[in-house]
Amino acid sequence: MGEVVLMTRDMVHLPRRARESHKGDYGRVLIVAGSQGYTGAPVFAAQGALRSGAGLVFLGVPQEVYPIVATRCSSEMPFPLPQEPEQVVERANQCDVVLVGPGMGRSAWAQQLILCLVQEVERPLVLDADGLNALEGRTELLRRRKALTVLTPHDGEFARLTGCGLPLKQREERARQLARDTGSIVVLKGYQTFTVDSQGRGWCNTTGNPGMAKGGSGDILAGIIASFLGQKQLASQVSCPGELVAWAVYCHGAAGDEAAARLGEYSMLPDDTLLALPQVLCTHTH
Repeated sequence: MGEVVLMTRDMVHLPRRARESHKGDYGRVLIVAGSQGYTGAPVFAAQGALRSGAGLVFLGVPQEVYPIVATRCSSEMPFPLPQEPEQVVERANQCDVVLVGPGMGRSAWAQQLILCLVQEVERPLVLDADGLNALEGRTELLRRRKALTVLTPHDGEFARLTGCGLPLKQREERARQLARDTGSIVVLKGYQTFTVDSQGRGWCNTTGNPGMAKGGSGDILAGIIASFLGQKQLASQVSCPGELVAWAVYCHGAAGDEAAARLGEYSMLPDDTLLALPQVLCTHTH
């Protein structure tokens, strides 16, 4: 068992931005997400990335939902995904970090695209939701990746990914095993979300509340993780990428706590977590 760091308020230190910096310094994030019936997930992920500081966010969604998603975007840059996966790979490799999976569904086309991106993208890759489901029985593909990979499963997705049963027992040790086996950073979501890297370094989160147990919350977290990984000035503030991912988890939970304090756990929405995120980030900027 490796050491586990209990995340506290004084551990997150966001540096002030240099006056002479530009949007390219804060990361080009590509998000591949969405499907019919799941048009909120890509927007939540993109807004999470933007609200947490990403310089440019490109949002690729299937052609059939592009008109719906595009009307909900302002700072995001949506585009319809081409049918050929290789064209998406080419675009992904021009970005700093790629987030794949929120609301993509499990169609044959989505599965093919996800597996192609896992195998061919040479940039840091965050796999969330259906990005994880596509790897059921195929986790060996992750070990072959040379770039950083982050997996963000809740218990159900973790069980599908690893073949273990539910309810999930020994959560911390199972997350460590998956991180070792795949060479990835694993964010096992839930009460006291546990982040662990392939070297066994672990971080236990202390923020968040049951009011965040609503569809869309995980999409926002995935966007924040991708955003933090793409920002050059943040990498210099931490000892390793896993710590930066733990920062994202902490800030997301803290924003949820702000929303709950204002609106209550029953009534708060993921939108309210997004609205609370700026105050959290301001508090941690030094």
